[in-house]
Amino acid sequence: MRRVLVTGGAGFVGRHAVAALIARGFEVHAVGRRAPEGAHVVHPADLLDAEARRAALRAAGASHLLHLAWVTEPGRYWQSPDNLDWTAASLDLVRGFREAGGTRAVVAGTCAEYDWTGGGQASTTNGHLTESAPCRPATLYGAAKDGLRRVLTGYAAGTGLSLAWGRLFYLYGPGEAPGRLVGDAARALLAGRRVATSEGRQRRDFLHVADAGEAFAALLDSSVEGPVNIGSGAAVPVRAILETLGRLTDRPELIDFGARPLSPTEPACIEADIRRLVEDVGFRPRLSLDEGLRATLAAYAAR
Repeated sequence: MRRVLVTGGAGFVGRHAVAALIARGFEVHAVGRRAPEGAHVVHPADLLDAEARRAALRAAGASHLLHLAWVTEPGRYWQSPDNLDWTAASLDLVRGFREAGGTRAVVAGTCAEYDWTGGGQASTTNGHLTESAPCRPATLYGAAKDGLRRVLTGYAAGTGLSLAWGRLFYLYGPGEAPGRLVGDAARALLAGRRVATSEGRQRRDFLHVADAGEAFAALLDSSVEGPVNIGSGAAVPVRAILETLGRLTDRPELIDFGARPLSPTEPACIEADIRRLVEDVGFRPRLSLDEGLRATLAAYAAR
């Protein structure tokens, strides 16, 4: 049985990735401060502690690595100095994994690595982003991820490590932390509270978190290397998402469009080109947006 070490396995994406990896026949070892449900072996460790990190790598003896852990607190992570700590820890993690005999690694990246400004490819292609689009991140989070990818790509080439980089776009689903669009709106509408928002004309590529977890498992289980976009492939107006939530909860009147200004730096559209994911990895998202939003509301309503 192939053995994989997963970081962030108890997180928003990780719990779905762990389940998908088990379904694919992997022996899942998890490392972190929380134990994900279903993992075969858990190695308790603070990943920012070098000694604990290396000890977990030795104990796991994994052939595969799925690295999802990072600073993710909504609103804070964009410019948090913690991004520097996670960059350093991630470099050492992948190096230690390779030195311990690991052969295949997949690391979570972000669409925030791309150039979202008016001068980038996002504008000249109506926001439709292929993996070859320019990377000019506007945040410390995006810069840290982009820098990590560049260094690891060079390291992998020199050591024979098979490395893939999964660039996540916008996620939603049960378990979202407060401060994220779909989760906040779903909880507010179910509780009968008003939702203040912009006009919602900006278009974003939203993917259900279960599909994201399965996409990472499929990517790890493939031989594909380099960046791979992980999104739905179809951007929709934020307004349409909120209108769907209002319709499904029978509370559309609680959504106050235009109550908040939209930042002038917000791109008009951010959309993933997922041809590599579909054609090379062999994975296509399973849930439609309507199905995913229904499932999300059902999960929150059941709590």
